[in-house]
Amino acid sequence: MQLLKKLSGTQLILASASPRRQQLLSDLGVPFEIMKLDVEEHFPEKLQREAIPLFLSRLKADEAKKNIQENQIIITADTIVWLNNQVLNKPSDLTEARWMLNKLSGKTHEVITAVSLTSSKKSFSFYVITEVTFRQLHEEEIHYYTETFRPLDKAGAYGIQEWIGYVGVERINGSFFNVMGLPVKELYEEILAF
Repeated sequence: MQLLKKLSGTQLILASASPRRQQLLSDLGVPFEIMKLDVEEHFPEKLQREAIPLFLSRLKADEAKKNIQENQIIITADTIVWLNNQVLNKPSDLTEARWMLNKLSGKTHEVITAVSLTSSKKSFSFYVITEVTFRQLHEEEIHYYTETFRPLDKAGAYGIQEWIGYVGVERINGSFFNVMGLPVKELYEEILAF
């Protein structure tokens, strides 16, 4: 495989605790290590739309780079939900999760994932935008989802690959995997070009 040849002699590292990102990168068929980062995900209030995840993925990359070796490429990423000029990050509690899902109900929003590739010599960042449309969600559906699944570790309080995605997503325009947190096709292409 082309990517395995490109990475020959290079250690790929995913600096993310997200099980979804780990699964997606694993499914790409390349060996990688996981690096845990302890980064406060704060960003300047003036930032808008794709500037937010770009800032955060670079912030994580800067932290990860402190321990980088000569033969390593580190992947960092951040995903946000953008609705009506407002960012919906990870909810702080179930009440906020339900509030977010009510805001998303019956509307189209953008899911924006930014990814940074970092080596000891260079770095490169890119982002992918996917439009997701929810049908009108009923209050009991929102309550069931927030009580049964784990919305607190997900931007916009939902996982498209979970129950709420099965029953609530009416339409998607763009990369499904981007909504899960890692735009795999674009990442594959960018690693090849890196």
